[in-house]
Amino acid sequence: MLRISDRYIGRQVAMGTFFGVVVLSLVIMLGQLFKEIHPLLVEHNAPLEVVLRFVLNVFPFSLMFTVPWGFLSAVLLVFGRLSSDHEVTSFRVAGVSLPRLAAPVFLIGALLSLGSLWLNLNVVPKAKASVAQLLYDQASSNPSSLLRPGVVSGGLGDASVKALIESREGEWVGGFHLYQTRPGEDGGRTRSYVHAERAALAVLHEQSQLRAKLENAYFETRKPDGGVEVAIAGNAEPLLIDLRNPRHGRVRASSMTNESIRGYLTDNPDLDDRMKMRLITEAHKRYSFSMACLAFAFVAVPLGIKSRRKDTSSGLLVSIAIGLGYFMLTLLVDQFKTETSAVIVLWTPNLLCVLLGLYLFRRARFR
Repeated sequence: MLRISDRYIGRQVAMGTFFGVVVLSLVIMLGQLFKEIHPLLVEHNAPLEVVLRFVLNVFPFSLMFTVPWGFLSAVLLVFGRLSSDHEVTSFRVAGVSLPRLAAPVFLIGALLSLGSLWLNLNVVPKAKASVAQLLYDQASSNPSSLLRPGVVSGGLGDASVKALIESREGEWVGGFHLYQTRPGEDGGRTRSYVHAERAALAVLHEQSQLRAKLENAYFETRKPDGGVEVAIAGNAEPLLIDLRNPRHGRVRASSMTNESIRGYLTDNPDLDDRMKMRLITEAHKRYSFSMACLAFAFVAVPLGIKSRRKDTSSGLLVSIAIGLGYFMLTLLVDQFKTETSAVIVLWTPNLLCVLLGLYLFRRARFR
């Protein structure tokens, strides 16, 4: 009897979680893709391969949120249906307590939390780092894929560098245009424009630079004070464009594994407090988010039963409210200045779910 009920409830929760994660992940990935589709396809002229790699790297990041949210929705819907069909009452009449009936939910929640922990500690940071470096890797390996005739490309080197070619003839391009802005000495902006009738492009992989040999070149530089410098050359020395990510070498907590964060904190004892807090809270956030599935198991079962009994809001609306409240509360961590207060805020949503779930379980036992 108990084994049959475990398989019956466990199968429904597992299938509901799977479909919930798929749907929610698609929504998040499409949102990220639509957000980046213009710079990827229009500004950077990225080929389809780059777009697909972008989607594959965003998917692990989406699981950080969709796994606990999908699990929460599944449990609420499954136990809401069991309650509305009076199956929960039948099980309890047969001597199966509510905590025992929810045992497969806690087992699935624990397994999902362990999987989320591995994902958040190992896969998500690497995926974020890969997304940040994606266009620059593409530019370094094959700059021609980001240079299409008649389209301005902003995917080469710094965001202040834009290039345009009019035609392509093998390794040569015709009508080469380069636009660049950079800070001036007095705080203004210096604008440079380079045009060449033809240019031969080649990549210097060790230096991560694009080499452009110019023919019939025209150079124009506009300084912040309004001065203009012009130069003309029949054959210009190679023009070097840096393809490295301007953020390369910067410390980005979201792109570092916890092991890297601990090592960086150890190697940099004099790190400023703001950066230190950012690194520490990022490490704790991964642990707290990973435990969300297990925490949701406590609160979802009694809430699913209660919502159907009172015939009020559906399980989906309840899951949206709980999920939003859970993840929004963690955003408050940036408002705290000490490590202890930030850690408390990060773990508070899990603690609240467990305490509320225990209270609701206790009330449900006497009904």
